[in-house]
Amino acid sequence: METPHYVAARVQRVLAEDDRTNELGIRVDVRGEEVYLRGQVSSEERRHQIEDVAQEAAPGLRVHNEIKLVEVREPGEEEHL
Repeated sequence: METPHYVAARVQRVLAEDDRTNELGIRVDVRGEEVYLRGQVSSEERRHQIEDVAQEAAPGLRVHNEIKLVEVREPGEEEHL
């Protein structure tokens, strides 16, 4: 049985190296049989893609996708309140 720390490190490495994700900004926490993904991305598609890759990297564990969506603005674009 792998330690949670080892599983988390493997999932983070796969998220960084997989061509579908190339993601460095997602935090991975493992508690027992549960994997928690946390961070921010700019699209729902990206959010699901990261979850799919994490599930492949941790087969048999339950993945909780807690990644939040953030709106990406063009540089210099004003925020209207």
